[in-house]
Amino acid sequence: MAELSTVRSFIKGVDQAPRKVSLVASLVRGRTVADALVILAHTPKRAAKPVIKAIESAAANATNNHGIDRSTLTISTLSVTTGTRIKRFKPASRGRALPFEKKSSHILVEVTGIVKPKKAAAKPAASTEEVAEVTNEEKN
Repeated sequence: MAELSTVRSFIKGVDQAPRKVSLVASLVRGRTVADALVILAHTPKRAAKPVIKAIESAAANATNNHGIDRSTLTISTLSVTTGTRIKRFKPASRGRALPFEKKSSHILVEVTGIVKPKKAAAKPAASTEEVAEVTNEEKN
């Protein structure tokens, strides 16, 4: 039976509000990686770009580091959480200053896929001494 494996990828400090990023993330939650990338490529939201990067990073980690077949990858978890908030002030009339916050978000992607079966080890090559003996016997 094939072995399922899960791989994670984090993108931290995306300079966009988590509410806006989570709207895009909800479009592809639970889909295959290939379907998700096609959907996000045709999504006209600025938040689609960091979500694409997070999914591609998780897929690359799975195939290159863990030997998982890319065609079997599905998104098991896609969550968006709040990041740090930077407090700033905007000048207003009569010398006032109105506070506002620059929000950021963190994206967590977990992909699950089937581990590729490992190839059988190759037979060891004949040593040079054995090859020399065989050629000497053929000459005689």
